[in-house]
Amino acid sequence: MMSQMPRLSACPSCEEPLESGDRFCGACGYDLSAVPARPEDNPTIALNGAVPAQGAPAAVYPEAPRVPPAGAAPGAAAPPPGDGVRFDRHPQHEGYAPEIYRTQPDDYPLQAPDPRVSAEPAAPAAGTGTAVCVACRAGRVDDDGYCENCGHAQPRERDHMEQEYGPVAAVSDRGLRHHRNEDAFAIGTTALPDGSPAAVAIVCDGVSSATRPDDASAAAAKAASETLLAALPRGTHPQQAMHEAIVAASHAVNSLAEEPATAREHAPHQNAPACTIVGAVVTSGLLVVGWVGDSRAYWVPVDRGAPPARLTEDDSWAAQMVAAGLMNEAEAYADERAHAITGWLGADAYELEPHTAAFKPDRPGVVVVCTDGLWNYAEAAEEMARVVPLDAAAQPLHSARVLVGHALDGGGHDNVTVALVPFPAVPQGAGSA
Repeated sequence: MMSQMPRLSACPSCEEPLESGDRFCGACGYDLSAVPARPEDNPTIALNGAVPAQGAPAAVYPEAPRVPPAGAAPGAAAPPPGDGVRFDRHPQHEGYAPEIYRTQPDDYPLQAPDPRVSAEPAAPAAGTGTAVCVACRAGRVDDDGYCENCGHAQPRERDHMEQEYGPVAAVSDRGLRHHRNEDAFAIGTTALPDGSPAAVAIVCDGVSSATRPDDASAAAAKAASETLLAALPRGTHPQQAMHEAIVAASHAVNSLAEEPATAREHAPHQNAPACTIVGAVVTSGLLVVGWVGDSRAYWVPVDRGAPPARLTEDDSWAAQMVAAGLMNEAEAYADERAHAITGWLGADAYELEPHTAAFKPDRPGVVVVCTDGLWNYAEAAEEMARVVPLDAAAQPLHSARVLVGHALDGGGHDNVTVALVPFPAVPQGAGSA
């Protein structure tokens, strides 16, 4: 059967507008059939009650077709780790056997001080103009970024990142065990054609068993956010824009496998650059999420009397076991194979299957967009709601710092990244005082 042409409003290569039914972009000649057709994603549904009367987007944007999500057949066995499954851990040897979880639970030693204690940059040594180690406060830092006295690696730019953009904020930290931060984020705000505000947050987690995971996550976050911020003002439905953003992020990560040509020489046993992705678009009355992999989005209402919710479903071994009815969630996520992911962005991904869903919350709240470095320490929606500060919608940057601190206090075994987006969207300039 002939595959359906993707429904794109703009070329994913040059971003020029497309006409319905185009097979090639008229501006750059890009073959649109190479872009996967949009899947039958989740319909728009209400959160915490009835669809609100307010919220122009409910009328402006037609709802997606109400097609029930495809579920696993009752009793179907989930595939064992192997083809189509990747462990998001740094390989200790060739192959990615589950034994890595038992033999090397902490795959990187702590090579720099706890960022909560020594967050300030290295100070220059008196009279030398060179930096002093942030750990021992005595040794000189060499050109490679290591202390000549105690050998500690010094903090790098991506070890701890914070950004606030109007009402949206994000924080990313290397954590206490990994030697580098392989997470990335991108946030921004824009206006819809009617002038109402829209906020965007993208969070990506580099797959540690792949080559250049930090480059993959950075490329994906940048491409996805740029696509969203360009598509939304043109009137593209936020759910369609999110789908196109994930496709654009996939192309950006795929391109890393082609350059530089010598990148694989240093790690021939590793896979192509890869990452997971999760994103959120918030307007005055609509909340859209999109994802591939096991990074997550949560809904936490300001009124904590209303229930919170997890908005995404992991592409992982554990999620497949739960969906197949072979384990409950507690059992699945306690298994050593839980974080074997079955979906990712990368040139060696078997098939790109972006997931998107739209929601219409009936009350104010905040969207938590995060990597597993955070949700490992607050997995259930109720647990996440308990650690999100009550004033998170008004103070998103402070609250993002609190959430990162929660993960570090829990052990900081992974990179941790979180973005907070208040709902409903508020104009740029509002937000943290």
